[in-house]
Amino acid sequence: MKKHISIWYLIGLQLAIYGFLIAAISIYSVFVPPTQHTVLEELHPGIYWGLVMFALGVFYTVKFRPK
Repeated sequence: MKKHISIWYLIGLQLAIYGFLIAAISIYSVFVPPTQHTVLEELHPGIYWGLVMFALGVFYTVKFRPK
């Protein structure tokens, strides 16, 4: 019998990976500021959204992992 992998498990993996990368790059940019500045740079939205994406990805990965 074949085991099927849920699409939500794969989406969770993708969200976790992208969230980690976005958060890591944003944290790095706090210590090494970029040469071009943006309007909301002082709020660091990449850190927050990266962590939200990572948490959501971990949730989906754990909830829909193959048994």
